[in-house]
Amino acid sequence: MINKKSLWFLTLFSLILVLSIYYITMPSELLLTTNTNNLTEEQEEVNIDVEESDLLVALRVESDEAMTKEIEELQLVLTNAESSVDDKNKAYEKIKELNDVRGEEEKLETQIKENYKLDSFIKIKDNQIQVTINSSEHSESLANNIMRTIQSNYDGSKYITVKFQK
Repeated sequence: MINKKSLWFLTLFSLILVLSIYYITMPSELLLTTNTNNLTEEQEEVNIDVEESDLLVALRVESDEAMTKEIEELQLVLTNAESSVDDKNKAYEKIKELNDVRGEEEKLETQIKENYKLDSFIKIKDNQIQVTINSSEHSESLANNIMRTIQSNYDGSKYITVKFQK
């Protein structure tokens, strides 16, 4: 005699089998036209002009990936039941610090954009600030002005480097 579990299993299995056979025997032209319609709709939406330098985008992506990886590792420490309270506190403080640094970087990039009308990428590590400017003009006075602008945001002295790249 067939019990309820077996009956449900056979019913669902036969349904999956019928749908699989239907999908396999479907005319391939129907699948191709559906896919090409979707692709043309997606291509129309994706055409966006990017004004920012590929170098700046690559630097941002690399920085974001490194930060995301570090935050994921710290979150593993936070969610691990075997981690001590001290380790969890240190991990939480480090995540908070990373988020603060990211906010500072974005604030400084916005400040450079507003003051000098230049696209930039800023990386802060400890007391070092690396600035990459998207400009073919290599001006010492502009670099000094950018360094002064960034230094004005901090009480203590920072080691600031400015690099021009196009």
